[in-house]
Amino acid sequence: MTKRRLKKNYHYGFIGNCTSGALVSDNGSIDWLCLPYFDSPSLFAGILDKEKGGHFKISGIKATFINQEYIRHTGILKTIFSTPSGKFEVNDYLPRYQLQDQTYYCPDDVHRFIRIISGKPKIKIELKAKPNYAIGPAKIEMRRDYIKIMSQFGEYDSFYLYTNLEMEKVVKGNIITLESDAYFLLSYHQKLERVDLDKIYFDYQKTKTYWLDWVSRTFCPQNYREQVIRSAITLKMLSYQRTGAVIASPTTSLPEIIGKDRNWDYRYCWIRDASKIIDLYARINHTNSATRFMDFILDRRPRKHENMRTIYGINGEKDLVERILTHLSGYEGSKPVRIGNDAYLQKQNDLYGELIETIYTFLLVNKRSSFPFQEELWTLVRSLVRDVIDNWHIPDSGIWERRQAIHHYVHSKLMNWVALDRAVKIAGHFGKTEYIRPWSALAEKIKAEIIENGWNEKARSFTMYYGSKSLDASNLLMLHYGFLDRNDPRMKSTVEQTYKHLVYNGFTFRYKEKDEFGKPENAFIICCFWMINSLYLIGKKDEAINMFENLLKYSNHLGLLSEGIEIATGRLVGNFPQGYSHLSLIQTVFLLETEYNWNVRPIVNYNRERS
Repeated sequence: MTKRRLKKNYHYGFIGNCTSGALVSDNGSIDWLCLPYFDSPSLFAGILDKEKGGHFKISGIKATFINQEYIRHTGILKTIFSTPSGKFEVNDYLPRYQLQDQTYYCPDDVHRFIRIISGKPKIKIELKAKPNYAIGPAKIEMRRDYIKIMSQFGEYDSFYLYTNLEMEKVVKGNIITLESDAYFLLSYHQKLERVDLDKIYFDYQKTKTYWLDWVSRTFCPQNYREQVIRSAITLKMLSYQRTGAVIASPTTSLPEIIGKDRNWDYRYCWIRDASKIIDLYARINHTNSATRFMDFILDRRPRKHENMRTIYGINGEKDLVERILTHLSGYEGSKPVRIGNDAYLQKQNDLYGELIETIYTFLLVNKRSSFPFQEELWTLVRSLVRDVIDNWHIPDSGIWERRQAIHHYVHSKLMNWVALDRAVKIAGHFGKTEYIRPWSALAEKIKAEIIENGWNEKARSFTMYYGSKSLDASNLLMLHYGFLDRNDPRMKSTVEQTYKHLVYNGFTFRYKEKDEFGKPENAFIICCFWMINSLYLIGKKDEAINMFENLLKYSNHLGLLSEGIEIATGRLVGNFPQGYSHLSLIQTVFLLETEYNWNVRPIVNYNRERS
C-alpha cells in the first residue's frame, strides 16, 4: 500500500540532469522519459497512455508498504519498498557533477541504484520500451554486456540497458531474489568504460555531492526553506546544459482540464518563462546559470535586424510545428496528445519586458564591473527597445497565448512599459544618458495609455484588454513591477475586484472569459501566487499568508507543482512539474519574509561565492 496524501494524481517525482528528465511514479515506475534530450521522442510514455505508452517499473513482490521521497537537498529520488522477504530502496537519478576540467558530466543516462536494507527481497522488472512516442514496441536483444533496445517503427533509434541482474529474467519479467545491491543504467549511448556497481556507486555519490554543494550556495530565506530548496532544484533541472535554454516543463499534453483538449507541449524555451526563472537564478546566487541564458539569447539574435521569437527549441530551433499523435489516448483519456507548439507563430509583445527586466537584474547582481559580452548585451537592449517602439501599439496574442483573440492586452502594454523603464536604468548603468530622455518619454506615454484605456470605471479594475469588462490575473503584476504604488486606489481596487471575480475555493483563475476552447474550468497556480503577493502588498497580510499556506497543501507528496489546479477537488492538472509555478513559489516566499516587492529592490547576497 502506497503512502498517499491527497487525491490520486501526479504522484510522480521528477529527476533530471540538465540534459533530459524523467517522471518516476510513487510505485517505482518510470512513466515518462525522453532520450537523449528533453524534446526527444519518448521511450516511455505510460503517463499519456497506460496501455500503449510503455514504462520501466521496479516492484517489490507482495509489497506491504511503499514510500517515496527525495534524498534531502538533492535531485535523487528514493523509493523504499517493504516486502515479506525484505526491504529495499530504489535510488533514481540522472548523473550530474563537475569534472576536473570544470566541465559538467551530465550524460544521457538514467541510473536506478537498488540498495538492500534488510533480508533478501524479491523483485520484478517490467521493461515495456516503446520508442518514438510509442508508435510500436521495441525490439529487445540481449548482448554480452547489455540489453539493446531498438525501435521497429518510425525513425531508427537505440538504447542500452546495463545491469548486474540476470538479463533474461529482467527481459521476461521473472521474479528476481536480491542477494546484493543491484543497478540499472539506461543510456542513449553504448558505454566505452566498464559498467559495474562501483561505477554506479561513484556516480551516485558524486551526483549527491553536486546537489548538496549547489544547495549550499543557494541564497534561501529562513521561512519555508525546504519548499524553496525543492523548487530551486526543480528549476535547475529544467535548464539545458548545452545551450543555457530553460524549458517550461519536461512533459507534453498533460491536460489543463481532465478529459478535454487544452493539452500542450511545454518542452521548449519560452522567453517569458525562462527570463523570469533566470532573473531568479541571478538573485539567489547562481549567476553562472544566468550568464548561460544570456549566451543563449545573444546566440538567438546575433544580428540587429533579427526578431526575437516567443519560443525556441532547446537548441535554438525557431520552427516548432505542432502535430497530433492520434495513436495515444492521452492522460486519463484527455486527447489530443500534441508535440511541437504553434505558439512559435504568435506575436506576444510582453516578452520584451521580461527579457529586459532580466538583463537589468543580471547587471545589478553581477558584481564584476565588466564581462566579455557587455557590449553585445547593450546592443541587444537597444534592439529590443526598437522592437518595443515598433510593436507596443499593435494588438497581440498576450501572455495567455490566445490562438484566435488578438487584442490590445493590458498586460502586454504593461510589459512594454517595463521594457522601457528598465532600459532607461540600463542606459544609466552603461553611462549612455542620451537614450534616457526619449525612452522615458515613451514609457510615460505607454503608461498614460494603459491608465486611460485599460482601466474600466464600471468594473473598478484594470481589465484584460482595451474595452473589455473581463478581469485578468496578469494585471496583478502591475504591483510586482512597480507600475503603480501599492496605495494607489486603482491598484487596490484591481486586486480586490480580481479576488472577488477570479478566486474560487482559495484558487485563482487566470481569467473567466470564454475563449476558443470554451470556458476555463481550473485555476492557474502562478495566478494563485500573484494573488497572494498582491494581497500582501496592499496590506492584507493575514489573508495572503493563509492563502499561501493553504496552497502549499496541494503540492504533491514530494512538494512538486504542476501548471494548474482543479477548483473542486484540488487535484493538480497541466504539465508537470511546471517551472513557472515553482518560480512563483520562491518569489512569494521572499516577499512574505522580506516585506518588500521583489522587483522594486532586488534580493541579492553579495557575500557568497557565485555558482
